[in-house]
Amino acid sequence: MNIFKKMYCRTYQGVFKMMLPVLPYREPEILKTDGEVVEVLENIKNVLLVTDKGIRGLGLTKSLEETLVNGGFNLFVYDGTVPNPTTENVAEALKMYKDNNCNALIAFGGGSVMDCAKAVGARVARPKKTLKQMKGVLKVGRKLPLLIAVPTTAGTGSETTLAAVITDSETRHKYAINDFPLIPKYALLKPELTVGLPKHITSTTGMDALTHAVEAYIGRSTTKKTRACALSATKAIFENLVEAYNNPTNMDAREKLLKAAYEAGVAFTKSYVGYVHAIAHSLGGKYNFPHGLANAIILPYVLKVYGKKIYKKLWKMGVYAGLFDKTVSYEEGAKLFITKIEEMNKTMNIGTKIPEIVESDIPELAKTAEKEANPLYPVPVLLTSKELEEIYHNIAK
Repeated sequence: MNIFKKMYCRTYQGVFKMMLPVLPYREPEILKTDGEVVEVLENIKNVLLVTDKGIRGLGLTKSLEETLVNGGFNLFVYDGTVPNPTTENVAEALKMYKDNNCNALIAFGGGSVMDCAKAVGARVARPKKTLKQMKGVLKVGRKLPLLIAVPTTAGTGSETTLAAVITDSETRHKYAINDFPLIPKYALLKPELTVGLPKHITSTTGMDALTHAVEAYIGRSTTKKTRACALSATKAIFENLVEAYNNPTNMDAREKLLKAAYEAGVAFTKSYVGYVHAIAHSLGGKYNFPHGLANAIILPYVLKVYGKKIYKKLWKMGVYAGLFDKTVSYEEGAKLFITKIEEMNKTMNIGTKIPEIVESDIPELAKTAEKEANPLYPVPVLLTSKELEEIYHNIAK
């Protein structure tokens, strides 16, 4: 990367870091029961629940739906959300919201559902703006309707974040909308909702959370709080993810993973992510490739590219997580940390390659990832689109 672009990126990131103490970050208030949802919906009559057909088909929304209906609410359900939610999904849900005079949103599901619901809220708040016009940072700028997030996976951390990632239905371009009003007001955390997940969803969403924690921690815009959250989440994931994968009804492991996903979400909401996410987003937009699975596969590759710049930080994470003791050198510890990630992926039948990648697409994919990451993400090492192309080639083979 040429010196001028590098200076621009680091200056941009430095300004954001200096502003962290004064920016209106907030954490959602945690709810633990359906009854508490009824309480916070006081004075609201019409509610839109955003979910997907798989979640609703499993009966996961049934308890909350019945509680709300019995509580006297008019409940409307949009269950058309797809993985990597599209502008068409948002338009359909928005129409249902408006047609039924709703004034609150409940996002019930994984990251895709929450992204869809946040985007609906943004369109309600900004009816004269398109989603594309709100792409980027601080383009919403108005209070959303009351938004309650109910995660059904312990991974995305979307219940804590200011981001919504949407795919254009026509171009398949994937982009993020980032603004503080998108942070949900409440998060209903019920570990029992995650028990019935397919094993591959447990594994890949858990690795998604680990990616959030790692990228937040190794970046250049950390705070004492985000570092603490990232370390806590990392330790919990290493200790509980494989257990939950092998023994899905272990409620203790499920509860700890749900908390870890929340903490990792808090960490990366303030400290941002990095090239792992930028690459994963490009693959999701182009091939509809699952986000958590992409992160799990890409993470070791990118950490190796960062090299010695992150040895000490990975060493600290590994020591905190109990993967090795302090007698290990920074370099050895960092490499052990990466190896542990690869071993965990292998144990949970997560592959090491993404064969869906078409070689001729790589230059455009790399440009998309570079444009997303630079200058926003405070990555430990700045990479050009050409350097990113090498990563795509490695994960495609």
